[in-house]
Amino acid sequence: MPSSPTPASPSPSPVPRPLWGNEEFTALVERLQHKGGAALGPLSPGDHPLYGHTLFIASCDLDTRYGPFRAHVFQDLIDRHYVLALAHGDIATARTLYTRLHSSCVSSETLRGCDCDCVEQLDGAFRVIAEKGHGIIFYLMQEGRGVGYVGKARDRMLVQASLDQISTFAAYTALGLRKDHRNYDNIAQICHLLGIQASWIVLTNNPDKVEALREQGLTVAGTEPLECEPSPYNLAYLTSKAAGGHRLRRPAATQVRRASPPEPVTPFKPHALPEAQRFIATASYFLPVRPVDHEVVVAAGDLEASQRDGSLERAMSGPRPLVLGHRAIRGHRHLVRVDPEALARRSRGVANETLLAALTTPYWFRVHVYYDIVSSQEFVVLTYGQTHAGDHPIVHLHSETLFERFPLRTEDRCDPFSAAVKEIVAYGSGAIHLVHHTGSGGGFGIHASETMLQQSGQATSAAAARESLGVGRGPEETATALRLLRHHIPSGHVQMLVPAGESPERRRTVEAVLAAQGFTVHAWVPLGAAP
Repeated sequence: MPSSPTPASPSPSPVPRPLWGNEEFTALVERLQHKGGAALGPLSPGDHPLYGHTLFIASCDLDTRYGPFRAHVFQDLIDRHYVLALAHGDIATARTLYTRLHSSCVSSETLRGCDCDCVEQLDGAFRVIAEKGHGIIFYLMQEGRGVGYVGKARDRMLVQASLDQISTFAAYTALGLRKDHRNYDNIAQICHLLGIQASWIVLTNNPDKVEALREQGLTVAGTEPLECEPSPYNLAYLTSKAAGGHRLRRPAATQVRRASPPEPVTPFKPHALPEAQRFIATASYFLPVRPVDHEVVVAAGDLEASQRDGSLERAMSGPRPLVLGHRAIRGHRHLVRVDPEALARRSRGVANETLLAALTTPYWFRVHVYYDIVSSQEFVVLTYGQTHAGDHPIVHLHSETLFERFPLRTEDRCDPFSAAVKEIVAYGSGAIHLVHHTGSGGGFGIHASETMLQQSGQATSAAAARESLGVGRGPEETATALRLLRHHIPSGHVQMLVPAGESPERRRTVEAVLAAQGFTVHAWVPLGAAP
């Protein structure tokens, strides 16, 4: 038999020429990697500089009570959270910049809670940086030292159930959490995108944040503290922070006594709501909410007692009276308007005075926190007071943008959350649902991009900007919020707060969604109007 031909040997594959270290590789990298300072512009429309896993989204101006700041918005491409760099003054050529690494705190920055010092530190950082003339606040979406609102709320529930006998750090340990879950990898990448070469003076009481910056390869030139006076409602928290290594002097020196919630708090295991099992109830605790317009709630009996013993007359007399006036509200209660500076002076010098105790009492709201297994989001509902037969509790669906957590100039704007709190407290019962806290229902990145497009003249209105971005609106999130509210208002009889200037079309949409969830609206109350 003829022999088979021997197959030809395959030609050897060409060995790729190494590119490492030569000009071709450098050119290749430059095609996909943005240079330092790229986020400061000038940028072409649609350009989004990226470095590491930090993506530039948008930049826009903020008019704060402390002067102009420039908000540079970034997003982490790994866990999708936003990071804001709030810059004031010259950040590109400054040799030293003041900075604060600030973790978000929805309970104090949005809900007016006074059981921590977060909003005071944020406000203080804006003030100091404006006074110094240049600096940056890095605003990080790392609620509850990085565990999110669910973890933070379960900590608060456990601490309150123990009557403050355990610290927040001990509660974290008991719940299987570390002391701190925060990550600061984005900071150095943002500094690259903003072209920052400066050293830093860090506005903090926490040595761990200083070490975090150094671990990022950034130079720390010094620190300055941001410490506020303790109150009865945050003393336990501040004492825990001091014991945990924060440089705080005032908790140990104060004469303030801790205050407890108005009712016992009973902890519970997470469980699904029977009527909507997508929602997992994870925590419920009391939040002391700062009074609106310095009006505190005083029971009629306490006010009458202060009138009989003359303490109310004394409080309303003198060149700088403590009490500026009072008015009756539903439920045998009075709203008493106080002078905050006179109250602060009086509180430091007087103890165990019945009237003074009443005038320093916050509004106690109950916070209910849920985890949604469909959207993987946290939902927050606040309830106030007891609903009696014939009552129509006031309901507010609250939405915000992250920018509204900052000290913006708001003299000519209504603060919807504060207005809603005031209406609900005056009526005596109601609920507030955070529909979303990322901006306009499309995510905060969309809101920031809308603002940038309008400020730069690329869009003439918010609607035009949203059309350019390819984003629409829908009633889905309102329906989701109302399913949770129905759990807290089983009667379904409500009064709805509505924003000033809301379009008839939007109200009809909300009304249809309300009806579908079994709600009967007895009144539509404009925000800021008496119920």
